[in-house]
Amino acid sequence: MPNVRLFDSRELRHVLGTFVTGVTVVTTVDGEGRFHGVTANSFSSVSLDPPMVLWSQAVKTHSHPVFFKSERFAVNILAEDQIELSKRFAKSSQDKFVDLDVDIGSDGVPLLRGCSARLQCRVVSRVPGGDHTIYVGEVLAIDRAEQKPLAFGNGQYLLTDRHDLADSALSLDRKQAQLTATRLGARAIERLVSKYDETMALAVWGTHGPTVTHWESASAPVNEALPVGLILPVTSTATGLAFAAHLPPETIAQTTWSGQTATPEEGDWNLRLEEVRRRGLARQGLETFYRSETLINALSAPVLDANCQAVLALTAVGEASRFSGDLDGEFAHALREAANDLSSRLGYDSGRALAAGAFVGSLRDGQLVPA
Repeated sequence: MPNVRLFDSRELRHVLGTFVTGVTVVTTVDGEGRFHGVTANSFSSVSLDPPMVLWSQAVKTHSHPVFFKSERFAVNILAEDQIELSKRFAKSSQDKFVDLDVDIGSDGVPLLRGCSARLQCRVVSRVPGGDHTIYVGEVLAIDRAEQKPLAFGNGQYLLTDRHDLADSALSLDRKQAQLTATRLGARAIERLVSKYDETMALAVWGTHGPTVTHWESASAPVNEALPVGLILPVTSTATGLAFAAHLPPETIAQTTWSGQTATPEEGDWNLRLEEVRRRGLARQGLETFYRSETLINALSAPVLDANCQAVLALTAVGEASRFSGDLDGEFAHALREAANDLSSRLGYDSGRALAAGAFVGSLRDGQLVPA
């Protein structure tokens, strides 16, 4: 059976784009002393002994004849704040170095300033590679700065950071749990928004109750104003309920009932908290968003630490006309799983929680007391 290609070049480009790379600008100098440079993410290491690297360039690139003849090149690994430099050298232009301060390396090759790292190389071989030429170079000199490198993948610039799952162990200290949870939670809601396109908030339990510390906006945000530092009511928001179900009664009482003219009915309050514990989610429907008349539905999932206490809440909000806040839907399942994963990473053990007895508060005469 003859080999039949079952994809086109566009599909291949999209597939290759899933491989996240760094971003470099490869530079050289021609025989007349003119500088040349091109943005490339085809850079790769080849060997440590001898020290060798490679990069590839499309043969149709305007500067290809110059690089093909040159015996030297430099690889400038861009830092995370050098996106504009990447864009400048990605364009076909004779003015890429205009008003640009550079250092001069071996044989007059320009070196860009402010990079994460720079490698000066001597060409060892030029290998034909389809519509590209592959340059293999011996590394002659290197320098490095304490700056994070710029990354690129799926057609967009990215930031590099330590992966959540790279931590071999997380501190179970109560003071550190919330800081760790906040860092992990911000990434968790970013992933959820990327997949489900729902506006999400990250909240912690502050001195005055549930407090929003971070927002991730959907493509059509629920509101243009997404205020950080917003303090939410405990009894009338999904975020408040998520915390109330998993904090000591005295903690809730300190912020919930002071200054309130009315408290919820005892039976209703206890049933609502029990429902949150059972489902791992809190729902609040048809409330108005902060300083607006927009009716929203909200879902919130508590993140628990090793002491079975809520240190964080992951909350999704959306206009009631399009976001139902279904407790049994696909998004609710993903939200709950994200919170469970974070809880597990913070040392929460559901078996231990059942054995020790979770925080269960009852409302009696307007006060929360242990059941």
